[in-house]
Amino acid sequence: MRKLIFGMNVTLDGYIAATGDDIGWGGPPSDELFQWWLDQDRASGLALYGRKLWETMSSYWPTGDQLPNATPAEIEFARNWRDTPKVVFSSTIDKVDWNTRLVTGDAVAEITRLKAEDGGPMSIGGATLAGAAMRAGLIDEYALATYPVLGGGGTPFFTALDSWVNLNLLETRTFPGGVVLTRYETRR
Repeated sequence: MRKLIFGMNVTLDGYIAATGDDIGWGGPPSDELFQWWLDQDRASGLALYGRKLWETMSSYWPTGDQLPNATPAEIEFARNWRDTPKVVFSSTIDKVDWNTRLVTGDAVAEITRLKAEDGGPMSIGGATLAGAAMRAGLIDEYALATYPVLGGGGTPFFTALDSWVNLNLLETRTFPGGVVLTRYETRR
C-alpha cells in the first residue's frame, strides 16, 4: 500500500494562497527549503495534482531548467518534475503533457485505487483535491512549511472535516527566514 503525503507552503494563519489565488506571499524559498522540497519530490513515485496547482506547475517547470538564472537545485527540480509520473484530476481541461495522465472521473475512487497499488509514496497537491482526499481519510502524512506571514484569507491548507483526525508529530525543523517545517502522520 502506498503512502499519500500532502505538503505545501502555508501562511501562519493556514492559507496556501491569499485572496485572489495570490501565492507570492512567501517570496522565493531559501536554498535549504527548496532543497528539502526537491528531496521530497525525488522520493515521490507519483504526483497527484488538482487543476489549479497543475496549471501553476506546468506553466513554469517544464522549461524551468532552461532559464539563464536557474540554480542547480532548480535545474534538478525541473528535470525531476518532468520525469515523475503525474496524475491530474480535472473535469475542465482536456490535455496534459510531461509524463502525466488526466482523470476526469471520481478522484477519491482513483486515489483509493492508486494507494492500493505497490510503489513509492505519492504526493498530493491542490486544496480542492487534497481536501477531498482528507475528508475520505486517505492522507497518511502532512508536511507544512509555515511562513511567518498572515494571509488574512484565501485558500486554506485544511478543509472542513466531519470528525477529528488525530496526528503524530514526525519532525520539526526551522529554515532561514523563520520558516518552520512540521510533518505529521495520521494515527490509524
